[in-house]
Amino acid sequence: MKFTEAKSKFIQTWGALGSQWGINKTMAQIHALLMISPEPLSMEDIMEELQISRGNTSMNLRALMDWGIVFKEYKPGERKEFFTAEGNIDELARKIAKERSRREIKPTLRVLQDISAIDGSESSKAAHFKAKTEELYDFVSRADNMLEKIIDQKENWITKTIMKLMG
Repeated sequence: MKFTEAKSKFIQTWGALGSQWGINKTMAQIHALLMISPEPLSMEDIMEELQISRGNTSMNLRALMDWGIVFKEYKPGERKEFFTAEGNIDELARKIAKERSRREIKPTLRVLQDISAIDGSESSKAAHFKAKTEELYDFVSRADNMLEKIIDQKENWITKTIMKLMG
């Protein structure tokens, strides 16, 4: 496989994976392109490489910067802005996990806490519902606490241990 074919395949695959992370395909493709680029890219470079509009590029770069996984860089003598991706894979994983917790897990915990606060004495169905939603809240809360501990590790030995167990 030639470099250009491998690069294209990686960008397409990373884009498809993005939807499983809760981000759109184009956002993930921009991230993939920046991640594998040996030097920062301008918005025009990204637009040309991925064949996407300026508005789409701008909107997705802003979102990636909000996630904390893409950064602006300035080059002396250049008027253009350049962009680069987080280079440390452990740090990238921590930032994605932290953002997913903030966007997905925390809101789910709030909903589970609210809905499990019903009066379970009104019927057996209500009691069952209350018990199951409390059980689910406890499980998700423990998982989120474990995720936070992993995120907080600077020397991410927990993630490395988990990856070894999975391998």
